[in-house]
Amino acid sequence: MDELIAEARKARENAVAPFSKFKVGAALRTAAGKIYRGCNVENATYGLTVCAERVALLSALAAGERKFTSIAVITQSPEPSTPCGPCRQLMWEYCGDIDVALANLGGKRVDHKLSALFPFPFNFTLEE
Repeated sequence: MDELIAEARKARENAVAPFSKFKVGAALRTAAGKIYRGCNVENATYGLTVCAERVALLSALAAGERKFTSIAVITQSPEPSTPCGPCRQLMWEYCGDIDVALANLGGKRVDHKLSALFPFPFNFTLEE
């Protein structure tokens, strides 16, 4: 996970956070070992802001990836920050119960399974 955190740190450098000044980087690893990076991109309305985790995931999906093993998220907060609810839902739907490393710039890190961060996900299945 150290490599993934380093990639998330690089991604964070590209964050566009003129309003909150809260820059986030994420790095998502595929089952084949490829890494997709993402950073948060804010908007003046805040409602159109996109989180780093979603940028990484959507980039991977747009590239045709469908199997993922882990994600790292890094922030400058005193304690590592968890993904927001919408990010957790999308990660659950497209990644399943992946490993999640949360880190801050000071070197603190905590590891979780996504199921620990999102214990009651919305699961949608069509019954025929």
